[in-house]
Amino acid sequence: MSRKALLSSIALSSLVWCTGAYAQSSPSATDTPAPGAETPPPEANVDPEPVQPVEEPAAGANVQESGEIVVTGSRIARQDYVSTSPLVTVGQETLARNPSINIESTLNQLPQFVQGQNQSAIGAVANGGRATLNLRGLGETRNLILLNGRRLPLSSAFSVVDINNIPPNIIDNIETISGGASAVYGSDAMSGVVNFITRRSFDGVQIDARGGMSDRGDAETMDIALLAGTGTANDRGRAMISVSYSDRNVLWGSDRPDFFSLGVLSSFIGQGTIVVAGNAPSQAAYNTLFATYGIAPGTVLNSRNLGFNDDGTLFSQIGAFNYRGPTTGLFSTFGGTVRQPVTMQEYIVQPMTRWNVFAQASYDFTDAIEGYTQILHTDSKVTGQVGWSPTLFNANITVPVTNPFLPAALLPLLASRPTPAAPFVLNSRFMGFEDRKFIADTNLTQFVLGLRGNLGFSNWKWDVYGSHDTVDLVETQDAALLSSRMQQLLNAPDGGRSLCAGGFNPFGLANQLSVSEQCRDYISTETHDVTKTKQSVLEGNLTGALFALPGGDVQFSATATYRKNSFTYDPDPAREGGDIIGTLASVPSQGKTNVKELGLELLIPLLKERPFVHNAEINLGYRISDYNVTGKVDTYRVEGLWSPIKPLLFRGGYEKATRSPNIGELYSSAQTAQVQIGSPPQGDPCDSRSPSRTAQIIALCVATGVPAGIINGFQYTTVAVGSVTSGSTDLTPEDADTITFGAVLTSPFQSPWASGLSASVDYYNIKIKDVISQVAAVTTLNKCYNLDGSNSNYDANNVFCSQIIRDPTTGFITFVATPYLNLGGLRTSGIDVQADWRLNFADTLGIPGRLHLNTVVNFLRSYKVQVQPDGPFVQYRNTIDGTQAATTPPAGLPLPKWKSFTNLNYSYGPATLGFRWRHLPKMRDVTSVTRPATPAPGVPKYDIFDANLALDLFKKHRIVVGVTNIFDKDPPVVGGTLGQTQPGTYDIIGRSFYASVTARF
Repeated sequence: MSRKALLSSIALSSLVWCTGAYAQSSPSATDTPAPGAETPPPEANVDPEPVQPVEEPAAGANVQESGEIVVTGSRIARQDYVSTSPLVTVGQETLARNPSINIESTLNQLPQFVQGQNQSAIGAVANGGRATLNLRGLGETRNLILLNGRRLPLSSAFSVVDINNIPPNIIDNIETISGGASAVYGSDAMSGVVNFITRRSFDGVQIDARGGMSDRGDAETMDIALLAGTGTANDRGRAMISVSYSDRNVLWGSDRPDFFSLGVLSSFIGQGTIVVAGNAPSQAAYNTLFATYGIAPGTVLNSRNLGFNDDGTLFSQIGAFNYRGPTTGLFSTFGGTVRQPVTMQEYIVQPMTRWNVFAQASYDFTDAIEGYTQILHTDSKVTGQVGWSPTLFNANITVPVTNPFLPAALLPLLASRPTPAAPFVLNSRFMGFEDRKFIADTNLTQFVLGLRGNLGFSNWKWDVYGSHDTVDLVETQDAALLSSRMQQLLNAPDGGRSLCAGGFNPFGLANQLSVSEQCRDYISTETHDVTKTKQSVLEGNLTGALFALPGGDVQFSATATYRKNSFTYDPDPAREGGDIIGTLASVPSQGKTNVKELGLELLIPLLKERPFVHNAEINLGYRISDYNVTGKVDTYRVEGLWSPIKPLLFRGGYEKATRSPNIGELYSSAQTAQVQIGSPPQGDPCDSRSPSRTAQIIALCVATGVPAGIINGFQYTTVAVGSVTSGSTDLTPEDADTITFGAVLTSPFQSPWASGLSASVDYYNIKIKDVISQVAAVTTLNKCYNLDGSNSNYDANNVFCSQIIRDPTTGFITFVATPYLNLGGLRTSGIDVQADWRLNFADTLGIPGRLHLNTVVNFLRSYKVQVQPDGPFVQYRNTIDGTQAATTPPAGLPLPKWKSFTNLNYSYGPATLGFRWRHLPKMRDVTSVTRPATPAPGVPKYDIFDANLALDLFKKHRIVVGVTNIFDKDPPVVGGTLGQTQPGTYDIIGRSFYASVTARF
């Protein structure tokens, strides 16, 4: 099926929700409930007017049967909705009006988040089809993702949670604590916690349908969900089930040619090229050949790779001399070199199909004991695609001089070589075969079973539960090309005709495209890499009041936890043997970890309703954890709040947080990946086109593996390198110090113009040492070749130079070692500001309707990285990196000085008209820090505007329509490389329309 046919085969059959306003718990945390949303108990405030931060809970808060609330970041239930840590809440209404079927798209618009893995994987494989969160830009492994306060299943050995597994229609709200929370939840909560809170109950049936597409008629999305719930006789039991199906259509780079026509220009081309390094033909032979094409002698150097035209003539890839092929679409001669824009061949939005099932039930066995259970199940398929297979990394395809398909023009060149009978290396992009698709099939199941109740002593309560989850991920390459089979065809005296119909002629695009189906089957195979992760948790919690103080009862929470994680990775034998062209090798790995933990939390209300003290309290927490690999660690926190008068609240605290190495960091065997390094002025510093090259760098390049005979004309032919990552049981836990303090103000004025005003300002400072990470391949290159001043002696024995392995014949980088190590540190600090204004026009202007203005801004004061324990801290604030490597800060991150998200809604009767503005300022490219002598251009400021209209009908039905990216703003070019951007930060789809319908029965 053609790409366009595939796109059009899924019609727009349903409607999508629009975006709404975000709410922060303390100034104003209310969302108007969507039609059909269940009504919380009377203690929960759902009125759209402002609430007092120290008195009322937010709409959708996790309200218990007693009216008490468990706020994320604490295990102590309370009557009010106050957090001593900065707490941002995204309510049910916001989620219901979001245009995307992916939750991460909603959260990534908040300034506190930076892009993680998302719907696009430009230049990479499917990444297991994951959608992840990255709080504060400190890495997706340093924020803890919870569902109802419990850990979610792990989608990989590296403790990464795929939030695609959470059905959107069961979510009541999402609470985000920014800052450490290890004392409450344990490891992984260094930058904060994101807690997805489900509806506690539901009565009736609700159907949601949403969908959308771009104004170009592509990038379709569809989501259909059924939610049903009921109670038993006497209301002793409650049950709820959700079944949902989501479909996201593919978007190709070629569907956006105005931007991606020059994206990631690769020198691996469909016509094929002869690699002359190590055994080059004579210059005289080159001169003679190109003279027949009318090109002056000496124009094409004998160090240049030559390609094959369809008419049997040869061309110089560099300079494009005598090139007779296409120059647009899938080919380019930009910069005078024949290359292929890889992004035009790729999926820039990965297609996805997903089934989610969520069920929960509870039953009151007695007035004091309740049993409960929860089941989460997901089946999803996400397909990543990175173009046709090139002879990249481990594929060293050679052609003997006896091959019958050799073009006649090539024979005199081969005969002029120092070793004329030797085979030559062929570089190519095999366009006659299937492109490289990586299909990630995920099957996830989590069971929770528990009992909770009252002890009958004071207000003491207990809760004991066990959970077990399994995630089976099968990653399939549906048409992998076997290097061994291709080599057999090329080595055969008849060119492989005896092995498959017609044999294989790799010389020229027309010949490659005419390969027979039988030969395609002979060379191709289907591979399967299987990853299994398991997690088991047993936890008990006891809470209650200890004694009274002037401000109220001292509350406590005591927790005991046992957690066990395990994983196995079993790559396909062909991948394990390194026999797949254009795909890096992998080896099996497995590991297990377990931890036993005890935690204690105290809420101490000091004073209440006294002069200059409306409320004052302290929250203390301590946790000791015993890991079977890394031993014992402890964490603690001291937080407090003071409200001198009812409208004003000050809050702040300190936490010592830890993160123990996860299973992958401990036990993963050598695993390979592909990472982008770009092309000059980025890329390999040894490239002759690199402006970084000096006499000292040239000498270092020779010393580190580039043959001296080709160094003057050396050009690295791709924009990516292989990296080899491995775990280590010698790792020690990370350690962090987190400081937060801020203020919340709600208007004390009675004026209708000012009574709806509220604001909050919170400062955070996070310092992490003994960071468990990899040194990114780009960083290793920059440091080895002294582009950042760290190898001023140009020493080939430098620790970073020793991590770079080159092919001794071609000088190309075979791989860069990037093992997991305890490295230096990460430090970030900033200020979050939110302002909220609600205005009733009837009370002010005498006209109908209400206005709600909400804006959230993050000011980044600092983001510093220390690569080595004794090295300097380097400032990355106001930079952006386009390497798409989101797991190794600051690689792949945008770190603007400030960013904002603003919503404006006008409501009148059953209709609400909304506008949204997202802003990112201009930023410098990360190379202004890593290689300041030759930085790439930065990016300009970026503004996106959206609009939506919601209409409520008959109180139980709603229709929403909207448009995103109203002005069809293109994404900026990142890294100075045309066609390269950050799809998790900028909009790569363009103007899109969406609509939704919901009905409750």
